[in-house]
Amino acid sequence: MAYPFSDFKYSDGLTVVGISFCTAIVCEAISWILIYRTNSYKNLRSSIDKASKKLETMKTDSNKINTKKSKTKKIDRVETSLKESSRDLSLFKFKSGGVVALVLFVVFGLLNSLFEGKVVAKLPFKPFGLIMKMSHRGLQGTDPTDCSMAFLYFLCSISIRTNLQKFLGFAPPRGASAGLFPMPDPKTS
Repeated sequence: MAYPFSDFKYSDGLTVVGISFCTAIVCEAISWILIYRTNSYKNLRSSIDKASKKLETMKTDSNKINTKKSKTKKIDRVETSLKESSRDLSLFKFKSGGVVALVLFVVFGLLNSLFEGKVVAKLPFKPFGLIMKMSHRGLQGTDPTDCSMAFLYFLCSISIRTNLQKFLGFAPPRGASAGLFPMPDPKTS
């Protein structure tokens, strides 16, 4: 396929990075439409922020003073509320995840057909084991520093989308790190 700058040394790699950046913007726009602009998301986010701040202050106060049974119960109640809100937020975000996954699969299929068997970048190191299988996927030859489109797109998608979410202010709230499958509570087991 001939496109502008196709004779440029890094054109394939830069094309993959550019498409990955555009895909991240489209995915965040979809997420904004389906999630971030809704009142229920804003309410959940504010309740998580309030609960995490309250829990933080309660824990710092309890470290300074002798902990009483009633104080421990209050902390447990706030922790439970925070976990429930985080779970609800994760479920709320789950619905746009399907649409975003569909967009990513379509773009990946398009890129795969455009760059099939083509080296798009050179790695500055020799990868090991599983990483080498991922970075050399679908490529002919034995040079371990050759990088396929799939590996470069994977790395770019992860890094660009995460940083774009932080830049746009869509990163999850501080206390909402539990997700759909939180770690078990050591107090109950």
